[in-house]
Amino acid sequence: MTSIRGAAQVYRGHVFHIAGSPTVSEARRHLVSLPDGALVTGGEGQIDWVGDFAALPAEFADLPVTDNRGGFILPGFVDTHLHFPQTYSTDAYGGGQLLEWLDNCVFPAESKLKDPEFGARIARDFTRRRIAAGTTSALVFGSAFPPAQDALFAESERAGLRLVSGRGIQTIGSESSRALLTGETEALDLVTAEIDRWHAVDTGDPATALLQVAVVPRFSLSVTPTTLAGLGELYDDVRGRGVYFHSHLNENNRPGTGEIDAVKAIYRVDTYLDTYDGQFLPGSVRGGSSLLGRRSILAHAVHCEDAELARLAETGTSVAHCPTSQQFLGSGTMPWLRTTGFGVNVAIGSDIGAGDEWLVSRVLNDCFKVHLSEPGDAGLSIDPAALLFTGTLAGARALDMEARFGNFDVGKDADFLLIEPDRWEPLASVLERGIRADDAEMATDQTLFALLLALRQPAITGVFVRGRRVQAPEPEHRSPVSARVTGRPERA
Repeated sequence: MTSIRGAAQVYRGHVFHIAGSPTVSEARRHLVSLPDGALVTGGEGQIDWVGDFAALPAEFADLPVTDNRGGFILPGFVDTHLHFPQTYSTDAYGGGQLLEWLDNCVFPAESKLKDPEFGARIARDFTRRRIAAGTTSALVFGSAFPPAQDALFAESERAGLRLVSGRGIQTIGSESSRALLTGETEALDLVTAEIDRWHAVDTGDPATALLQVAVVPRFSLSVTPTTLAGLGELYDDVRGRGVYFHSHLNENNRPGTGEIDAVKAIYRVDTYLDTYDGQFLPGSVRGGSSLLGRRSILAHAVHCEDAELARLAETGTSVAHCPTSQQFLGSGTMPWLRTTGFGVNVAIGSDIGAGDEWLVSRVLNDCFKVHLSEPGDAGLSIDPAALLFTGTLAGARALDMEARFGNFDVGKDADFLLIEPDRWEPLASVLERGIRADDAEMATDQTLFALLLALRQPAITGVFVRGRRVQAPEPEHRSPVSARVTGRPERA
């Protein structure tokens, strides 16, 4: 196994992070900005110290220094919802809204992973894209096919990334999803086998592991009450081992024919959330164990009822907010103030491939825009500290790993990014020449806001997990597009 620990070192640059353990509304008061800061990593990959470089303690004075002055040091991004089998499906055309898009675009694309060679190739490319985007930790909706999932875990392990993933469970579906379906008993057996094979395999302890497994039914329309009952029993058995639960909730509310009305019609329940809460029999009668809890993350939650939000908060279940994909599929906008007002932890999700942005800060860019446009009193300008919180610490909290990563509190694992603005000229120019207030606090907010909204992948020059620079898989050689499409010979 590749070493997952880094060397003791000092990293110098402008440090930004959200310290402590605030809520999103408290994030601005917990924002740390150190224009000439130092992040000290220890030999076990932990954070030993963070502060102004001028105040570096004598005990660290002889450590090697990586000088990133003029650049930034941020916590690694945490993406709480993206689809591994949809790596090549961003901006897929010909779908429409959610259910039609799944049938016309996604199910055929995901079925291609049945070929082990294709599954290995997409696992390499998925891992490369994560690293390029600075996503150090991710909750990944997996493939239906075990060899593809094995390739995903193996590539993540080789790179040194954090990964939580589980095979996509579908026991019923349309003709286009036929290749992805299994019997109900087989579905449970495959999930159990994946847990036994990959959950915390790297350290043996879910509190410290980089590789972990989730139970992942696609959504309630992809399974039956019998499947949900079996998954509840299975999750009762593995919840104590730190296994996660992940699925979709209240994404599409098209009257009559959309996802939410379809769930309510088929299950005859009061709310969509009831199906994940063990109340999946007609009338929301309990039929099995709840799948909700502090290691449960539900994507979207665009159209939740008050009772659903209250239940999410009560159980400690988090929401993976996916503003980019919600625009692409016409799903609407998750109400920010209403959702967070109930006390629900909201983290960010790229939702690759309905989302077309791998870079979490680009998704945060969309997050800012859509909530500024919410009507009336629901609209708000999310401050940059809250955006940074949502893309880092809130994700660690959703994964029940806040004690390990998400910010630069001393003792946590050193998961961080080095950013060099000069590698992306538009970013460098707005940081250097943009208008800044005379008030120091506002000027700090403006700098962080510009950094997050103008950041692009070329400016991310270092991606570290536990103090170790992660290693991307080698790219597959590809012939030029023109030669592939037209058959013309490549020019010398």
